[in-house]
Amino acid sequence: MLEGNRVSRISVRGFAVASATAVTAVGSVVGVASGSVAQPSNDAEATASDSTLLADIPAGQQAQVQTASLTQQADAQAIAADASAKKDAEAAARKQAADDAVAKQQAAAKQAKAEKDAKERAAAEKAASRSATRDASSFSVQSSYTVAQIQAMAAQMVPSGQFQCFSNIVNHESSWNYHAVNASSGAYGLFQALPAGKYASAGSDWQTNPATQIKWGLNYMNSRYGSPCEAWSFWQANSWY
Repeated sequence: MLEGNRVSRISVRGFAVASATAVTAVGSVVGVASGSVAQPSNDAEATASDSTLLADIPAGQQAQVQTASLTQQADAQAIAADASAKKDAEAAARKQAADDAVAKQQAAAKQAKAEKDAKERAAAEKAASRSATRDASSFSVQSSYTVAQIQAMAAQMVPSGQFQCFSNIVNHESSWNYHAVNASSGAYGLFQALPAGKYASAGSDWQTNPATQIKWGLNYMNSRYGSPCEAWSFWQANSWY
């Protein structure tokens, strides 16, 4: 009975010890089947004596031990997953920051180019508005002029892109009558200059030559507002210019 108990004990240890090899476990079983007492090796005895056997742990606590082991494994896996996710998130954040910086630079460059183009267009328009296609002195002097003739003269002196704005102002000021006089103020001519003598800066024949008045009016709009269209915008807002 003593020997039998010893064999059973060794067999249990052979199966329970986590570090025992399969060969040791099989040898224990073979020894039991043949009826001989299987003598454990010194190494197996040392391992069994130094290790905590699952069989040695009270049955009520075995499940807790197994659960704790699984929990530790899960915690280790979770920590590894968190570290990997954090690394990926940092890499994604760095990439996004780099992409944002590039996009910001491109947007700034695009905006700067748009502003430069707009300034160049504005400068070109102003330069064009100041450059009459024909000078007032190039028209032959007549004793009188019809509205159509005056408008034709203006169309040749005012840049085409500015003519409609120019015409709008003249329509409101004098209806293209170069002899128009404001009875209350004395404002005179196509542009209702006040005093009328202002036209003289464009030519001494301002009273009889509408081309001279047109020259003065174009110069006035360019110097005061930048162009006839800008003068017209002001007129629309204020009913004067």
